[in-house]
Amino acid sequence: MLRPAASALSSSPVAIFGTFKIHTPHHPVPSPQADAANTLKNAYSFRIAGLDNLRALAILSVMLYHLGWRMPDSVAPIAKFGWMGVDLFFVLSGFLIASQLLKPIRQGREISVLGFYRKRAYRILPAYLVVLAVYMLWPTWHEDTGMSPLWQFLTFTENLFVNYSINHAFSHVWSLCVEEHFYLLLPLIVLALARKPAAWKTISVLAFFVAVGIASRTWELLHVLRPLTGSDAFGVKYIERIYYPTYSRLDGLLAGVSLALIRLFRPAWSALIARRIFLVLLTGLALIACSVWFFSDRFTSATGAAAAGTIVGFPILSLGLALLTAALTERRSWLGRLRVPGAQVVSTLAFSLYLTHKEVAHLDSLYFARITDTRDWHSTLFLAATCLIVAAILYLAVERPFLTLRDRRSGIPTPPVDIEARIEPAL
Repeated sequence: MLRPAASALSSSPVAIFGTFKIHTPHHPVPSPQADAANTLKNAYSFRIAGLDNLRALAILSVMLYHLGWRMPDSVAPIAKFGWMGVDLFFVLSGFLIASQLLKPIRQGREISVLGFYRKRAYRILPAYLVVLAVYMLWPTWHEDTGMSPLWQFLTFTENLFVNYSINHAFSHVWSLCVEEHFYLLLPLIVLALARKPAAWKTISVLAFFVAVGIASRTWELLHVLRPLTGSDAFGVKYIERIYYPTYSRLDGLLAGVSLALIRLFRPAWSALIARRIFLVLLTGLALIACSVWFFSDRFTSATGAAAAGTIVGFPILSLGLALLTAALTERRSWLGRLRVPGAQVVSTLAFSLYLTHKEVAHLDSLYFARITDTRDWHSTLFLAATCLIVAAILYLAVERPFLTLRDRRSGIPTPPVDIEARIEPAL
């Protein structure tokens, strides 16, 4: 448990992380249960639309990237960059999880690290372990050849030890491993920084992890990838040594954390973003477009634009996605309130879709080959329908019951469960 410094409990301007300042009025501090329920209800009332849209965009981009081989050739140019949806998930995770951890500190309350871990476990483990059990018990479920040892999945180290040359089944869980490492470390870092808060410490920590990513990717580019240029091993090593490891893929999470810090502790900056919302949006889109150019040949080249993308492309992409997130979750703008038809359903099912879409596509190709092998829009709609059906079954049978069970044990009202599923960042 963390108890803020005495100065953080006064009604005068509260210094959180040094120069980040807010004002705390005189009123009773709400209980954690009431605060959690109110947070979910408030999120639904004025921010859920923007988050729905972003989560739906993220999971649909990932699915397009993974399943483009089952779709018309006309979508190939877009599907090629659908992997950026994972980085959007990372930004959302950094933003939402950091907001959850930092709000109590801003309000002069304690945070429980064990409570945070407990909430993460209820959110992630049930659905994940059910899908993993299906992998273990039903070989037909495997969407590709080879599968890493069970211990790598149980310890969330698949992204660090995968042998991608032979093991492909359930390999998309690499991004969930990155998320889990983030969930594990961020509360501990917040605890450490909050003991003697200072803005320069927070900025230094963020800069340090960005530098670690740049340094590791530079080393891998020069000493591992370049000697393999032109060989079949180039793409495999890119995935194993640059694209999957946590230490080289923290940029999106850090960008999201930075956005949360601005929203919570820099209201003047947040207000400026709201006033310049279209400039923020256009700048974000420009940076994303720049990243598309950087990453156009990432699996085949270690020179020129591809080399620059490997080294600094991920921070640039993450900044662009963070600006996009800032624009589309700004409650003072119509962009944050815009409701896209169907986005709410897709957002609610995002985690289950992430876990099962590749496997469902594989089963479709086995049992409904007449439909799926045509690679036209009819087969695409069939594929989308089957993915949604399986994801809905997993959500209703596993995800939602465990969220309800968690909330009942915590004394939190259960109606907001579906709301939470739509604002939670879990991949």
